[in-house]
Amino acid sequence: MLRAFANAFRTPDLRRKLLFVLFIVAVFRLGSQVPTPGVHMANVQECFKANGNNGIYGLINLFSGGALLQLTVFALGIMPYITASIILQLLTVVIPRLETLKKEGQAGQSKITQYTRYLTLALAVLQATGIVALARTGNLIQGCNKDLLYHNDTKTALIMVVTMTAGTGIIMWLGELITDRGIGNGMSILIFTQIISRFPLSLWEVKKSNGWYVFGGVLIMGFAIIAAVVFIEQAQRRIPVQYARRMVGRKMFGGSSTYIPLKVNQAGVIPVIFASSLLYLPAMAVSFNQNSTSPIITWISTYLVKGDHPIYMALYFIMIVFFTYFYVAITFDPEEVADNMKKYGGFIPGIRAGKPTQEYLSYVLSRITLPGSLYLGIISLIPLIALVLVNANQNFPFGGTSILIMVGVALDTIKQIESQLQQRNYEGFLR
Repeated sequence: MLRAFANAFRTPDLRRKLLFVLFIVAVFRLGSQVPTPGVHMANVQECFKANGNNGIYGLINLFSGGALLQLTVFALGIMPYITASIILQLLTVVIPRLETLKKEGQAGQSKITQYTRYLTLALAVLQATGIVALARTGNLIQGCNKDLLYHNDTKTALIMVVTMTAGTGIIMWLGELITDRGIGNGMSILIFTQIISRFPLSLWEVKKSNGWYVFGGVLIMGFAIIAAVVFIEQAQRRIPVQYARRMVGRKMFGGSSTYIPLKVNQAGVIPVIFASSLLYLPAMAVSFNQNSTSPIITWISTYLVKGDHPIYMALYFIMIVFFTYFYVAITFDPEEVADNMKKYGGFIPGIRAGKPTQEYLSYVLSRITLPGSLYLGIISLIPLIALVLVNANQNFPFGGTSILIMVGVALDTIKQIESQLQQRNYEGFLR
């Protein structure tokens, strides 16, 4: 990886792109430290240091690099865009109009991207309104009894909502700038930046709480987890496909061999986000009914709020496995793949084209999704288990969503850098 970056900086064009990405990342991190107008930063910092790890918005706080619970301009981070993208991807399967746009190529994809932007801003308004409402009532940071705002009036709340929503719009723009003029996927790199920014603080908290021996053990375990995640993320089942020769006019086409790569983790990190988001709903309900004596609220606050309870862990694991199968089922259509192969004269050796190919792909996909779902569930339980074993917070650095996103983004970025280096080497050789 270091060698790829070193070679990239020796190439003028790639060096400009990498420096541009670093500049955008610096601007992004600066916006994550600028407080929203009306926020009492001294009280926020004090409450965040004492109780920030127990907030109900842990997932959004993770994706914002800790900016959410500090109520900065970029407090919402990239989470509204992620949610909007997932919703549009799911609606593409349900709404025929979106499915048609998806098949129209670049023009249709541009329209879907535009819809994603509009939905992102709408979700940002909703999330900002909820966060500001919690900040006004004092429930945003659990256990904090200080005023987080200078003035608890409607005008201040409105300014904060507008500022946070505008911050989300700026984040979208910065991500698209990286995609167009830099290297890699802009949104993914911004998520990577926010997650990696919390690593030093999280590791130092482990050291302060448990000493150097536990700290060293956590580092060793962390590198082992990263190696395992890299191995699984690269693992795939390659289904061989052959194309028969066919005449089109006076030209002969086909006769080639290729393969369909089915990844072990076909769903990526989406099932973890789904499961985490749903499990934050009970915690949110409890935060708005803290003084209630209802047995339902009591049961939820006992079993479904803190991640160190076995019922919470079991439910989290089951939901991840379920959403893995669900997401793979809606994103990979064996019938469509089989029809496209038949249309272009492709077939799997030993399998008849058409319905038998579809059944074979469904069978392989269901078998390969099982280890992928178990892998996601186990990786996601690591920070919860660490919460019990080493008394770490739920943003334990080595595990769960953070490691999955970091490794995935790093591998994808390195592949793009290497492909561009390869392309330039070939061009030089041809000249």
